[in-house]
Amino acid sequence: MARAPKPAARLIGDFLDMMAAERGAAKNTLDAYRRDLSDYLAFLAARKTSPAEADSSTVQAFLVDLEERGMKGSSAARKLSSVRQFHKFLYSDGISTGDPTNVIEGPRKGRPLPKVLGVEEVDRLLTMAHEGIADAARPFGERLRAARTACLLEVLYATGLRVSELVALPRSAQHTRDPLLMIRGKGGRERLVPLSDPSRRAIVVYRELLESRYPDLAQGPWLFPADSESGHLTRQAFARDLKLAAALAGISSHRISPHVLRHAFASHLLQNGADLRVVQELLGHADISTTQIYTHVLDERLKAMVRDLHPMGDAD
Repeated sequence: MARAPKPAARLIGDFLDMMAAERGAAKNTLDAYRRDLSDYLAFLAARKTSPAEADSSTVQAFLVDLEERGMKGSSAARKLSSVRQFHKFLYSDGISTGDPTNVIEGPRKGRPLPKVLGVEEVDRLLTMAHEGIADAARPFGERLRAARTACLLEVLYATGLRVSELVALPRSAQHTRDPLLMIRGKGGRERLVPLSDPSRRAIVVYRELLESRYPDLAQGPWLFPADSESGHLTRQAFARDLKLAAALAGISSHRISPHVLRHAFASHLLQNGADLRVVQELLGHADISTTQIYTHVLDERLKAMVRDLHPMGDAD
């Protein structure tokens, strides 16, 4: 007697169990797979078909549906990746007789160039962030917040850290005698990043202010403690403070984010002759193709420089 087919939701559960057990997928990754596959199953249910019965035309129709919903190519490509992994699992477990995604070409993702601030703009941002910190007549809370923002900006521009790595720096970072920090990044990979003299001085100023008024808070495990679930400053709070600092420096809010400063770190290094492999290591990129996006930014700047400065630039 043939086994009754498993409900589609149960198949997703089995797939996620496999991804967690055999591939060590993290909770965030599993949640993303669950969202993508729930969307796919809803599409299949509307067509009155099951995952085991889906063929290549069904998967292609799903991609068309995503496009008609106005989904960006990068998001559609991510959903297709989830569907591919799911169908490979169904095939390998004998639930389906083939993998309908083998012949499906993914949507074009059109990778956008990263937004980058110029060196002069970053310098102006840092200068404005430091203003008023030493003014004893200014309310202490404002001075402390300004010192924290200036410290975050100096460390971010000096190291190119991901914002999640930055806000979760340990308190021990303030005591480093060596101008290098050991960072544990994505996938548990460790790397060394440099701390510039301005960033180390900014840490000292911020921590001395914090310890003078909130000694108990300053003794916690984090460099940037805060009243949050994690115990440290949140990414959202830093992004908000960064936009306020940018406004004071005359930089539009749509051009600034913590990630933009990470881009600036990488682009300015390459602009000054740094080796691409070194920048890859500093950023913690597993694949150098991720780092190569910054060379496209430089290519565009070089083209503009030749166009604007070359004596024959206006020639037909």
